[in-house]
Amino acid sequence: MTARLLIVGPQGSGKGTQGVRVGDALGIPVVSTGDVFRANVKDGTELGLQVKSIIDGGDLVPDELTSAVVRDRLAQDDAAEGFLLDGYPRNLAQVLHLDEFLEGRDESLDAVIALVVPRDESLSRLTARAAEQGRADDTEEAIATRLGIYERETAPILDVYGTRGIVDEIDGVGTLDEVTARIFAALEARGIQAR
Repeated sequence: MTARLLIVGPQGSGKGTQGVRVGDALGIPVVSTGDVFRANVKDGTELGLQVKSIIDGGDLVPDELTSAVVRDRLAQDDAAEGFLLDGYPRNLAQVLHLDEFLEGRDESLDAVIALVVPRDESLSRLTARAAEQGRADDTEEAIATRLGIYERETAPILDVYGTRGIVDEIDGVGTLDEVTARIFAALEARGIQAR
């Protein structure tokens, strides 16, 4: 069984944590653009230096750069039987990039997990994370900028995937285990089961 999934939700929705849980249970790699970018920043690579200046301004990395990184990652052997994308595609242009790449491999997404979390909840979670982890990209101003970008650019991709009948809206408020159980109930309804 293969599973090609996308997890979407505003910053602070828990998509990173839930994505790892889903990937582990299904035995597929989680491809988080944020993690890939942060690793490059930490290692001081050329990409990392480009990304750092963009992220520090509260902005998102350009589509072409992001799509190239994702295509490279999805072409690796461990993603041949499936993957879970986190943070990509984040806008309509990237949906087209991903569609082209997957169609070239005669593949398509099986499901889109859409975590639904009220804006106030996202803000409070992100503010707490910034305090706990000391993340420089989690200033109040940067958080507000990123949430605005999500609402304007990323939320509309759900309409595209919705017309394909592959979106599962999941209530993202509750304990980690409650949210995970909701996700697996939706995936199992599509015939996607943990190993």
